[in-house]
Amino acid sequence: MQTHLSPEFADTPDGKEAQAIIRKCVHCGFCNATCPTDQLLGDELDGPRGRIYLIKQVLEGGEVTRSAQQHLDRCLTCLNCQTTCPSGVEYGHLVDIGRKIVDARVDRPAPERAVRWLLKEGLTSPLFAPAMRVGRAVRPLLPAVLRNKVPQRSGERAASAQAGEHRRKVVMLRGCVQPSMMPNIDEAAVRVLDAAGIQTLYAGGTGCCGAVRTHLGDQEGGLDDMRRNIDAWLPMVSAGGAQAIVTSASACSFTIKEYGHALSGDVEYADKAARISAMARDLSELLPELVPALKGKMRFEGIIRLAFHPPCTLQHGQHLRGGTETHLRALGFDVDVAEESHLCCGSAGTYSLLQQDLAGQLRDRKLENLEKMGAHFIVSANMGCIQHLQSGTRTPVKHWVEVLDEALPG
Repeated sequence: MQTHLSPEFADTPDGKEAQAIIRKCVHCGFCNATCPTDQLLGDELDGPRGRIYLIKQVLEGGEVTRSAQQHLDRCLTCLNCQTTCPSGVEYGHLVDIGRKIVDARVDRPAPERAVRWLLKEGLTSPLFAPAMRVGRAVRPLLPAVLRNKVPQRSGERAASAQAGEHRRKVVMLRGCVQPSMMPNIDEAAVRVLDAAGIQTLYAGGTGCCGAVRTHLGDQEGGLDDMRRNIDAWLPMVSAGGAQAIVTSASACSFTIKEYGHALSGDVEYADKAARISAMARDLSELLPELVPALKGKMRFEGIIRLAFHPPCTLQHGQHLRGGTETHLRALGFDVDVAEESHLCCGSAGTYSLLQQDLAGQLRDRKLENLEKMGAHFIVSANMGCIQHLQSGTRTPVKHWVEVLDEALPG
């Protein structure tokens, strides 16, 4: 697909990158067949191909409208279309560019601006933790949309003794919301890694991986979050103290792997970002090391059936598909994935708050497929998916590392 950039974009990095991406598109439409919003809404402009045309028109100097902004907003950025595309169109990078350009030219209504500001500042703030504690205390009084985002305290295991020192070391990102919303995930990860002979380190001064601000239209704020994390991690990895940067949230691990691309135009940080991206690992990528180390230590009675939901950031963003359930089976669990496992559950970061109707439909569709499997637990690899799915089912939804942790001697 050819595009002729208008003069205002012809010599800009965003314009040149977008043009190169659009040129790969052959108009086949395979992407629409696996797009969740296209399936729900049946509108060409709510599918990848239609959104590519909208971005193409903007780059060629066409009118930038509120309608185009809404069509781009309704995209989950699940990247299912990238998995499907036979031409290798990097739709995720293109839609980021399109949103940036459109948001700079179209004013959002004041209530919408306020909600987005609260999300990007609130979720990344040090005040989020005390706010979550207050939210838990008054949870029954909250409106449903907020109550669903305030998880009840689960039966976390008591904190174990200090993890031992091991030759194999990894740095783990705490992130912005997971320590407050679901602290048991990282605590379980530390215990499981320790049992496998891997030591977890933390770097002071880190925070959000950068995804929250970026996806809410604050690209510069997102880049600042990335630079802060890079500055915190580099001394630890440069000294040879850690061999990988690990996260237990697939959305964060995907974002960190994108640091090299996001900061490629930053003279000071380009090489540093590329180095950090090369060291980034999702926790699931350590599973091959965990299986032989843990196999003789697992203790559980009977068969534990797990229904695995692979997050989009794991299977479409990082192309890590099939390995997690295979390794969990090797540890003795009965694991399967549901029909339509490729489709997004509707969480998609802040999407479930900004596009509640669409997110709810996708959640219910996903749960219909997961629940009919009759599993003891639904497991996933991303906190956002776990919380979103749990809001619609009584079946416990956990991170897979929590299930491993519970099977280890306390």
